[in-house]
Amino acid sequence: MTTFLAGFSLSFSLILAIGSQNAFVLKQGIKKQHVLLICTICALSDAILISLGVAGFGVIVNEYPAIEIYARYGGATFLLVYSFLSFKSAFSQNHALKPEAEVLDSTVKVVLMCLAFTWLNPHVYLDTMVLLGSISTQYDGEQLQFTLGAVSASFTFFFSLGYGARLLAPMFQNPKSWKFLEFIVGVTMLIIALTLVVL
Repeated sequence: MTTFLAGFSLSFSLILAIGSQNAFVLKQGIKKQHVLLICTICALSDAILISLGVAGFGVIVNEYPAIEIYARYGGATFLLVYSFLSFKSAFSQNHALKPEAEVLDSTVKVVLMCLAFTWLNPHVYLDTMVLLGSISTQYDGEQLQFTLGAVSASFTFFFSLGYGARLLAPMFQNPKSWKFLEFIVGVTMLIIALTLVVL
């Protein structure tokens, strides 16, 4: 049980910080669009990466650093484009969250964006595969419990964020609140994109 809690707490602390993926989940949760699908994709992606990390795939990433470089610049490009779109929406559109008039984004579009936020983010590889993978070696013979704890943290976090976000929906019926969210999302994406390129 101690090993399970160690995996849970470490994984939860790594994904708790507001990042591009979390901002996307939060935004879709507020809009109440494809929440189950998005949370499932994010959590399952984490589960796959954590399992690979514990299984030793982190060693491969260390052996072939080009993987991280491609992910870094590809992710930065995607985040810069999304940041521009968020700023554009914040400054040029005047929309509020009105469920009866809300246009539902296509499932394919949402899935592709969610996958991009997840798999084009080099931080997710460092956190889930390299960091969690290396720490799991401290629990020799108990890696399965560690993995289950880390995976459980991902499911707990993403579903709490996605479905908890709807509590904020009434506030976002005010156009100013939505503009503020778009602006914050844009800033978040821009900062992360720049750190990926600079660091």
